[in-house]
Amino acid sequence: MHNMMTSAGAERIAGDLHVHTVCSDGSASVAYVLDYAERIGLAYISVTDHDTLAGSDKALKLDRPGGVKVIRGAEISARDGRTGRNVHMLCYCPQDRAGLQSFLEETLVRRRQQKLEMAGRISGLYPGFSVEAVEGMASGSDSVYECHIMQVLCNLGYTNTAIGPLMEELISSRGSCYVRGSYPSVDKVAGVIKDVGGMAVIAHPEQFDSFDLAEDFARRGLIQGVEVWHPRNSASARVRLREMARQYRLLETGGSDFHGQYAKRPNPLGACGCTPEQMERLSALLARAGVAV
Repeated sequence: MHNMMTSAGAERIAGDLHVHTVCSDGSASVAYVLDYAERIGLAYISVTDHDTLAGSDKALKLDRPGGVKVIRGAEISARDGRTGRNVHMLCYCPQDRAGLQSFLEETLVRRRQQKLEMAGRISGLYPGFSVEAVEGMASGSDSVYECHIMQVLCNLGYTNTAIGPLMEELISSRGSCYVRGSYPSVDKVAGVIKDVGGMAVIAHPEQFDSFDLAEDFARRGLIQGVEVWHPRNSASARVRLREMARQYRLLETGGSDFHGQYAKRPNPLGACGCTPEQMERLSALLARAGVAV
């Protein structure tokens, strides 16, 4: 078992609430992730694949008595029209599962079109590379993601690191083959999460400088938590977010943002997450909303 500690101290990690699988842009299967979670002693996990509930649905079907408890979730891509920046919203335990997935379908279709257009541009640069190969690589996912494009280039020997310098050169926002994506407004996403009876949490606020947005949404009652414990939140950001959580009575959530090998910096499952006390508070909140965990 690896040492699962928060950066705030020596408390044990009980729940990793930010995990990706092959259903979006992770390298590990849902079954592998659940087995991994049990081997390292996690009590709770939420599979939060990008813009799809498919990973969570599979995890819930594999959930077994006495094993790690699965919390349904998804990480939803959005854009803040006031700043032009991307925002990621975590949605946990939507009571209208079908309603949320229906809303997410448009993003999945748009992402697929965007990534395949990028793949088309790359196909003229690297012999052997094809759009069809990218589609095949993404066959187990609900859409097409950067990792699928880059894994084809890895398989052809043009790089040995999928999420690395060549990806930055080609398909980052500054890349030569980049195509801008289209995401729903963050206000729309917050409204949809509320409509489907989900719990809304601003993900990794430091990555996209979402602090002001998080405070505005907290003041307006549009979120129930902030992701404090995340590998890309600095110590100062965590202090700021904990104070925000205290002021607005928000949940402090956390997770490793596990992607397996498809991560810029490696983070094992349970590297960040919620303590037993934080999970108890989350479970109590969900129970009051009629959701059993």
